[in-house]
Amino acid sequence: MEPDFFTAFAQPSALHHSPLKNDAIQGEKRKFINPTSCNNPKLEELQMLLIDWINTTLKQEHIVVKSLEEDLFDGLILHHLLEKLGSLRLEVEKIALTEKKQKHKLAVILEAVAQSLQLEESQLKWSVDCMCRSKMQAIFQKDLLSTLYLLIAIAKHFQPDLPIPSNISVEVIIIERTLTGLRTENAVEYITENRENLEGQAKADAFDELFTHAPDKLDAVKKVLLQFVNKHVGKLGLNVTDADSQFADGVILLLLIGQLGGYFLNLREFFLTPNCATEMLHNVNLAVALLTDGGLLDFPVNAEDIVNRDMKTTLQVLYCLYSKYKTKET
Repeated sequence: MEPDFFTAFAQPSALHHSPLKNDAIQGEKRKFINPTSCNNPKLEELQMLLIDWINTTLKQEHIVVKSLEEDLFDGLILHHLLEKLGSLRLEVEKIALTEKKQKHKLAVILEAVAQSLQLEESQLKWSVDCMCRSKMQAIFQKDLLSTLYLLIAIAKHFQPDLPIPSNISVEVIIIERTLTGLRTENAVEYITENRENLEGQAKADAFDELFTHAPDKLDAVKKVLLQFVNKHVGKLGLNVTDADSQFADGVILLLLIGQLGGYFLNLREFFLTPNCATEMLHNVNLAVALLTDGGLLDFPVNAEDIVNRDMKTTLQVLYCLYSKYKTKET
């Protein structure tokens, strides 16, 4: 929050790249990095950073990692890494030669990681999907996405000063086994922290702090925002005096967005005089969509909260507009 305010796909690759084996059960899902993202320079930079970190950490043990997914899948290097970083003593063999023993070893290691990091099952991103039959399944199958999530979690916990770059995203393909075959879906996923989202959350947290610990400043905040609003909707002959109620139907919010953005909304796109909650919700949803498309909203907003006159949500949205356009002349 600004100090001067008070003390915001590529198409699926061929299915032969699919990590789902022929014996996968119905409903099972897997998620993996689209091969088109593997040449992303930022992704390659992240992999090299993690490889260098592991090699530096295990230098005295003469261990050299060249490929994250190829060298870590059997648990041997992960075993050494956890012992070095966390002084963890795991009751498993150092060297597991058979697939059965490797899977057992890996399961013990991942359980130790979850306990050390105090993570619930739902937080284990390297398990890929709750439908997976085994927590070590993705790692053992040399899945790069899961391996990256695991190493980043370990690094943040045991070596928080490691300069992991932020805002690294990849295209992922989600594949599900269904009765009729494989169903695919594309998505974009952030592997490392999305700083833009963090900044938006910081703004939201600032309003939480305001409402919880500084309610005496609330009227001052409303006054500043209402002055800003009236400065721009005044030329339309409008005047807002009650922030608690006058934004609930979405009309003034839409007109304000149009004024600030330098355009007029087609009257057929929204209800100028909404007569029911459904029409009000339509208006507010449109406003939220416009703000999101314009890059002004960097945190999720529930339109129903504004319709229901939730003051905190309303002020958060107004503040996003204020932050962007506070210096705009009328």
